[in-house]
Amino acid sequence: MIKEINIAGVLLPPLMGYAFAAMIIWLVLRFTLARTNLYRFIWHPPLFNTALYVILLSIIVVTTL
Repeated sequence: MIKEINIAGVLLPPLMGYAFAAMIIWLVLRFTLARTNLYRFIWHPPLFNTALYVILLSIIVVTTL
């Protein structure tokens, strides 16, 4: 059974923790892509960033099941 995350008595859904973990990884990847200038090969960076976040979130959710 999936348990809630307890932060100072406030129960949060586990998806919020997964989303936070995915956001940290996504920010590191975004910073790396920007510093290495790889965004020049990407046609639509905001769409790419959104897809990258969704992919990372789905990988985290699937691997924790």
